[in-house]
Amino acid sequence: MTDHDPRSAITEAAVERVRTFNRFYTRRLDLLDRGFLASPYTLGEVRLLWELAHHDGVAAADLSRDLGIDPGQLSRTLKRFAAAGLIERRADTGDARRSTVVLTDHGRTVFAPLEAEQCRRVAAGLEALRPEAVGRLVGAMADVERLLEPGAAGPLVIRPHRTGDIAFVVARQARLYADDYGFDQRFEALISEVAAEFLRSYDPRREASFVAEIDDRIVGAVFVTRKDDDVAKLRLLHVESEMRGSGIGTRLVDACIRFARERGYRTLTLWTNAVRGEARRLYDRAGFRLVAAEPHRMFGPPLVGETWDLAL
Repeated sequence: MTDHDPRSAITEAAVERVRTFNRFYTRRLDLLDRGFLASPYTLGEVRLLWELAHHDGVAAADLSRDLGIDPGQLSRTLKRFAAAGLIERRADTGDARRSTVVLTDHGRTVFAPLEAEQCRRVAAGLEALRPEAVGRLVGAMADVERLLEPGAAGPLVIRPHRTGDIAFVVARQARLYADDYGFDQRFEALISEVAAEFLRSYDPRREASFVAEIDDRIVGAVFVTRKDDDVAKLRLLHVESEMRGSGIGTRLVDACIRFARERGYRTLTLWTNAVRGEARRLYDRAGFRLVAAEPHRMFGPPLVGETWDLAL
């Protein structure tokens, strides 16, 4: 983890790549057509109908806020819907001063084929893909949501590793440390060796893995390995940069501490580098204490390696 500001990495090429994707996606979903799904309604109007179809009454102010629609524009659209018999207004049972917008039976009849047609088109677009490719696509879409709107992400799940997870963790750490600290390939070699040894000698009675996952995407991980009967090691802690500050690192470290205590270890130790300020603060809050420090250039730039211990 790091205090690195991701905005410094934004380039004109990155901006143009996002714009290119936006153009691709609007064309892919036929968003440039006057009527969405060959209907008399725009994309925004169909999106509004979807919201009403999936709620049992919602206030206009809430619709404006949640969908980011200008209140005046929303009011005009709702008036057209009401004139067409698609919606009606009802008194809010919880607040007599407010009314809620409800889709009528006619409105649901109009919306149902639009919903079915969109599902059909999406399914047709996925049919040409292999199951593995579908998984990658869905995962990438979840990443887009998580990266651009972290609050919209699903719940955090912490689970043991599965096949392929540790290779992913090594790849992510190697890239993150290269980008953030300028670590060279020797760091990737080291963590690859740590990961390989963990897999070769893994003993679930004395060792553990904790993989943090949101929407089926790995956003962090950490491992506990046995040093000897009394000492366990916390290793390969990482949290994806956009998720830092959300408490995931704390959850992962706490899981390691609980495991080490339950297995009867007397000390949990770790080795890190002084440049990792955010991680060091996390370890300090968890009760670890710095017991040794030594300068080195193992991974290219000048660093100070540190050993931290937690008495269990």
